[in-house]
Amino acid sequence: MAEPVRFRRVLLKVSGEALLGDQPFGIDEKVIDRIAGEVGQAVELGVEVGLVVGGGNIFRGMTIAKAGGNRVAGDHMGMLATVMNAIGMHEALERRGVSSRVFSAVPMPTICETFSQQRAERALKRSKVVLFAGGTGNPFFTTDSGAALRAAEMGCEALFKGTNVDGIYSADPRKDPNAVRFERMTHADVLSRGLQVMDTAAVALARDNGIPLVVFSIQEPNAFVDILRGQGRATIVADD
Repeated sequence: MAEPVRFRRVLLKVSGEALLGDQPFGIDEKVIDRIAGEVGQAVELGVEVGLVVGGGNIFRGMTIAKAGGNRVAGDHMGMLATVMNAIGMHEALERRGVSSRVFSAVPMPTICETFSQQRAERALKRSKVVLFAGGTGNPFFTTDSGAALRAAEMGCEALFKGTNVDGIYSADPRKDPNAVRFERMTHADVLSRGLQVMDTAAVALARDNGIPLVVFSIQEPNAFVDILRGQGRATIVADD
């Protein structure tokens, strides 16, 4: 029998910056291999895992907009960066014997599959890991929004947001020693306080679809699996 876990189907959102490790650019193989290993452990527990990886370790579309350039072009470049990271994560999973498939919101059939909710649903039911790349396929939306959208489409029981700290704080704890950590909040709390854990569109979409947010440190080894087991340290955002 499968081991008891808190959730049976989840969407894990990992920032592109988390893949940097100690590098200034690109993917640290030690980091991506560790994350792939933890996703593999989750699958062994009987958890169906959707995965969204941002592209900030390669390119951030907002950098063009801030410099006065074309935001749409910048966002398109950022979408391509997420596809590159998804392919890298796919390879790391396959090296560990974890079957996975990559679906992109932006059609590029020679590289990966074009997203289809029906095909992705079948892949998850076969205990595969499904990687969702290309954001929402539209400019002006972040990968956080893409993660919330896919979590809703796939009927995920929770949206895990891997960050550099172990939950949601009243301020950045790396800058403010008086920052207060929250153990549990509602989606409305996050939105009304203007907390920057995810963009407002993503939080609102999760709220409207009754999807809890689990905010934890992706830098902490085994945190993802520990939380699935009902242990670990995280902030839970839920309305019940």
